[in-house]
This record gives sequence, C-alpha cells and structure tokens, in this order.
Amino acid sequence: MRKQLMKGNEAIVRSAILAGCRAFYGYPITPASEITEAAALYMPQAGGVFLQAESEVAAINMLYGAASAGVRAMTASSGPGISLMQEGISYMAGAELPCVIADITRGGPGLGSINAEQGDYHQVVKGGGHGNYRTIVLAPHSVQEMADLTALAFELADRYRNPVVLLADGFIGQMMEPVEFPQTAVEPRQPEWAVTGTEATRGNLITSLHLDSDALEAHQNHLEAKYRHSQEHEVRAEEWRTEDAEIVLTGYGIVARILKAVAAEARTMGLKVGVLRPITLFPFPSAHFQRLAKNSRVFVVVEMSNGQMLEDVKLALNGARPVEFFSRVGGNVPSHDEVFRIVQDQARRYVPAMQSIEGQVTNV
Repeated sequence: MRKQLMKGNEAIVRSAILAGCRAFYGYPITPASEITEAAALYMPQAGGVFLQAESEVAAINMLYGAASAGVRAMTASSGPGISLMQEGISYMAGAELPCVIADITRGGPGLGSINAEQGDYHQVVKGGGHGNYRTIVLAPHSVQEMADLTALAFELADRYRNPVVLLADGFIGQMMEPVEFPQTAVEPRQPEWAVTGTEATRGNLITSLHLDSDALEAHQNHLEAKYRHSQEHEVRAEEWRTEDAEIVLTGYGIVARILKAVAAEARTMGLKVGVLRPITLFPFPSAHFQRLAKNSRVFVVVEMSNGQMLEDVKLALNGARPVEFFSRVGGNVPSHDEVFRIVQDQARRYVPAMQSIEGQVTNV
C-alpha cells in the first residue's frame, strides 16, 4: 500500500469517496476550504455530485435532501459556518438521516480569526441546535486519522442513522503527512428506508415533525436509546503509557501530540506520566478516566479552548481525583515547555517520590 503526502483536509475527501460518499454540498471557509476544493475536483471523477451552495444554511439542507434519497453525503465548514448549520443538523438528527460533517475549527467567538482553536467543542459535542439530540463526534490527531476516522464516520452514520461530526482543529486540517488508503472501495448501496421515487419506497416518509405529544415523546425515547447504545459500543480512546501513570495528561487533536512529547520527556526524568486521548468526544470515554483514576494521582486537561472538554472530564471523574487545567486560546497553541512546567508542578504537589529527584527535574 503506497503512502501519499497530503493535507488533512484533502485526506478527508479521498477517504470519503472510498467510503462510498457520492455527494458534497458546501461553502468554502478558512481553514476548511481545501475540503471543498478537493471535493470539487474528485467527486465528479467518482461519478458523484459536487455543489457549492450559496450559504452554509443551504448546504446543510441540500445534505438533508441527498441523505433522504439514501446517498452517502457530506459537508464541511468551520466555526461560523457550523453555527449556521445547527438548525439543519437538528432536523437531520430528528429525521434520522445519516451524514458526515467535517468541522475544521478556527478561533472565535464571532468571526474570531482563521487560526486554529478548539472552541467548537460545546456546539458540536453537546448539540448546538434545538431539541433533545446528539451527534457522534470523532476527533483525529493526525492526517492518517483524518482519513481513517472519515471512513468510520460514514459507517457510524449509517449504523445509527444519525449525523456524525469529524471535529479537527485547523492544524490537523492544514498539516501535511503521509497517508495510506484502503485498496478497496465501498460500493454505494440503497438503504431500505430511503425515499427514491420508486414503487418500492413509495410508503417511506422522512420527517422530523411529530405533532402528537405522545408520538414525539416516543420518537425522542427511540433516539435516546440509540445514543445510549452508542455509549455502550462506540467509545474510542487512545491510552499512551498509562499503565503506571501517576500523572495523566488528556487532550485531543493537535494538543494530544504535544502531550505525548511532554510525557516522553517526563519519563526520562523518572516521572510516571501518561496520556489519555479521547477519540470519540461523544460518546465520551468516561470509563477510561474512571479506570485510570484508580492508580493515578492527578489529571491534567490541556485544551485550545476555555475549558469545554474539561467539564466532561470532571463529570467522568466525579471527584475521584483532582483535575488541573491549562489552555491557550485565540489561535495560540500550548507549547511543550508550558505543559512540561505544569507536569513538574503537579509532580511536586501530588507525587511523593518527586522530592528525591526534584533537584534533577527543576534544573532542566
């Protein structure tokens, strides 16, 4: 299998086509524009449809139409565009329509900046639209994972008949790394629930409207059962050198790569530091945190936001261990040295063995 050097944004489109995606509707926005550009180039070559919509509002509703017809379809945007799509995402979740949405995050609020940030966590993970719904959210930390998790996103979208979001910060979207793709492609198939205009699908109905209160309650209970099932079966996380970790660093996206480098250096100083990286932000890997809390002394959450994932970490631990937090926002990235100093501080505070090596560490 030959590796190809490309941006994370392009890897999403290549993987989507191999996963059977045949429709893309979107509107360009930095730092996600290369996704739209690549879709415009590759989608027609695969016999699919590319359409640059007049707005993100139009794009998400076009996605609703394509998904209703049983087509594997996707869109992509960044913070301001994802905000405009929220009503349509709620509609698609309510109508049980599978789709994939790539959110390549930038600074906010408002227009903010085009620099990478992680401030979209709440609106994506918690459901930024109206009503009781959830989206499955996957967080890649490499260009290879941009490809791998895109393919997984289409599988999960079909399995749960629900929107799936690929949440990647602007660094992962813009950086270039070697990528391997599967040699076989998924053939598009027609789901039995779709509306295609044929006699076989004439009785099918795609809607999120339930005017009777009991009917709407039953529908919401049905949706909630799907979300609970995903929490039992679809949780994904990476544990890196956590088997004996006294200090557990946690973050997602580009931050997780910094944390691994910090943990590796800390290990050379005799500190037992590991990294827990959530891959599914919903369903959140709460059980991973709870299991590691049995032996660890402290958790350190590092984000490029004001502490949005921090809330889920604290809920998962429920006071079992102290949780410290460090962040940079506005498009700034936590540096290796900043995080390493925090590890030193936490070791002095929580790790008894630190006293014997404190002089060695503080002289680094």
